[in-house]
Amino acid sequence: MHALVVVAHPEPGSFSHRVARQVADGIARAGHTSEIADLAAEGFDPRFTAHDHAVHKDLLPPSPDVLREQQRIDGADALVLVYPVYWWSFPALLKGWIDRVFSNGWAYEERADTGLVKRLGHLPVHLVAIGGASERTYTRHGYFQAMKTQIDHGIFDYCGARVAASRFLLAGEDVQEPAQLQAAQTLGTAVFSGNGPLAPQTAKVQACA
Repeated sequence: MHALVVVAHPEPGSFSHRVARQVADGIARAGHTSEIADLAAEGFDPRFTAHDHAVHKDLLPPSPDVLREQQRIDGADALVLVYPVYWWSFPALLKGWIDRVFSNGWAYEERADTGLVKRLGHLPVHLVAIGGASERTYTRHGYFQAMKTQIDHGIFDYCGARVAASRFLLAGEDVQEPAQLQAAQTLGTAVFSGNGPLAPQTAKVQACA
C-alpha cells in the first residue's frame, strides 16, 4: 500500500521534517511505500484565488497545481500530515493546501437534489502535530478538543475521510529527541496496521518544531 506524507515547514532540517522522514521510514519497514510531499520545497502556492473560488462554484476546472495534488492523493491509500502548530492551528501553507486541494467536486460535492456528498470515504488520515508548548498548556486551554473540532470534524469528516490517528509531539525538556523520532517511526509502521481508529495520544518532545 502507498501513503502520501505531507510536511509543511520552511526549514528542511527542522524537527517536523525529521519526523516526516521517520514516519516514511516506518511505513517502509512495514513493507509499504510512501511519498513525502514537501510543500515549501515544492513551492506550492497556498493562496485561495478568484480561480479557486470559481472552482468552488463549479464554474472552472481546478488549476494544474491543484490537479497534481489531487492526483497524488488519489494514488495514495492513506494521507499523513506532519506539521508544526502555529498560533494554535495549521501553518498557513498547509491550511492553504487544504483550502485549494480539497475542493468542491473532488473532496465533496454540494448538490441541490441530494445535498452534501462526501467523496473521500476511502481515505484514512493520520495527523502528526508538532507543538512548542507543554502538554499541560494545551490541556488547560482545551487545545486538543479544539483541534479535533476544527480538523477532524470541520475538515475531514465534512469530506468523509476518517481520521485514523491523531498524534501530538509536544515540548518537554525531560524527553530526548531520539526517542521521539523513534516514536514517529513507530507511527509510520502503524499507518496500515488495520487496527481501526486510534484515540488521540500525546508525547513530549524538545521545543524544536
